[in-house]
Amino acid sequence: KSVGFSYGNSLLGEQENDPKQVLKNIDLTIRSGEVIAFVGPSGSGKSTLVNLLPRFFKPSSGQILLDGIDIQALDLRDLRAQMAFVSQDVILFNDTIAANVAYGAKASEDIDRSRVLEAIGAANLQDFIAELPQGIDTEIGDNGNRLSGGQRQRLAIARAIYKDAPLLILDEATSALDSESERQVQEALERLMQGRTTLVIAHRLSTIEHANRIVVLDQGQVIEQGTHQELISKNGLYATLHSLQFSQT
Repeated sequence: KSVGFSYGNSLLGEQENDPKQVLKNIDLTIRSGEVIAFVGPSGSGKSTLVNLLPRFFKPSSGQILLDGIDIQALDLRDLRAQMAFVSQDVILFNDTIAANVAYGAKASEDIDRSRVLEAIGAANLQDFIAELPQGIDTEIGDNGNRLSGGQRQRLAIARAIYKDAPLLILDEATSALDSESERQVQEALERLMQGRTTLVIAHRLSTIEHANRIVVLDQGQVIEQGTHQELISKNGLYATLHSLQFSQT
């Protein structure tokens, strides 16, 4: 409701005379189970908007409500337990595959190994894991440096599947991958999205054409929203971005 956000030195505890306003009067209603895609030029506020949901930042104005409750009133741990986040910047740990998938388990005996294997399968990693002598007990190196980009991305998806949260945030989850890795990651994402409320940020517009609704941002404001076909027929910013992208490919 009327969400605004400004970046400034106030984030560092200092005062800023002219903070940069990144979001202005955002009003959106997202229903349970919808897939909502956010698109727009670089710097339009897409990532900032989704980063407000897990309270990485606090809105400068307005409210974000989850099932009618202001998220600022919720315990932070409880709020984030409702969300799984998959981004292009995957954070992995110098630990086993199982421990990375079950991230948050206090000890190895708390890991549900059958759920880890299910998540691995749903994330299109089962063939890779089957080739490893120690399987899911294989250590992956510092920040997963023994894995390829596509494998790291699918491991992050397996983590989100294991967590089984009702709200899913995908931030550029298929960027910087070759076409084969992107296909495998996209298949895993489609399994992950089933039955969840999903917010997607994507530069590759071909990956979000089937979203329930596409929200177009420009300079921190929502300027268009609708299905892919509705936005193409409007011949506005989305249609322009779509045309540019496909003429380049």
